[in-house]
Amino acid sequence: MTAILLAGFAGLSMPLGGLLARWVHIRNAKLRDGVLHAVTAFGGGALLSAVALVLVPEGAKALSPALALGLLVAGGVFFAWVDTIMDRVGGSGALLLAMVLDFLPEALALGAMLVHDRATATLLAIMIFLQNLPEGFAAFRELWHDDRPIWHLLLVFLGLAALGPICALIGLAWMANLPELLGGIMIFAAGGILYLLFQDIAPKAHTSGCNWSALGAVAGFALGLAGNLMLG
Repeated sequence: MTAILLAGFAGLSMPLGGLLARWVHIRNAKLRDGVLHAVTAFGGGALLSAVALVLVPEGAKALSPALALGLLVAGGVFFAWVDTIMDRVGGSGALLLAMVLDFLPEALALGAMLVHDRATATLLAIMIFLQNLPEGFAAFRELWHDDRPIWHLLLVFLGLAALGPICALIGLAWMANLPELLGGIMIFAAGGILYLLFQDIAPKAHTSGCNWSALGAVAGFALGLAGNLMLG
């Protein structure tokens, strides 16, 4: 029950970020664009912190250096292929894909962590919630169009959030005793996130003549660093 509640809480910020993106309106076009780019960059910074401070170091602990490097590269190559397919069919959603790549392995780790340290797992759930909120906001803005019913997209976000408790239960039941498998999943996801960050997310966050985006990325990474320091 604790795994379900914590992972459900952590994932809830994805549709909540989508709702905020739908209802927050800024009339000044220049200010609106600056805010949206800054939020996108904030999400990118948070994703980068997840890769640098959680997914790679925690995943590599259980793996040999050669296997860790191989899985990192494999993750990047695989999601480069996925991104190519998405471009061919005219799809988008790099932010959404990167957010899910971050959330699901962390939910697995959250469940596994409950076996040994409930207090740290609770703090991790709070940090995942805070990271997912701006990521959900930016991903919703990337996907939402005026001709698309809002509830269709919110249902997708809710469905993705519901995967969190499932992953946490898997982590609780099996991953705590399979650190190599959990580590491999985390490293593979990190490779995919790194590709998406530099291929899709960072270019979309940039706007000429405005430094909000770069500061947003710093703030996003600082959020992840704060969580990592508190987790010890």
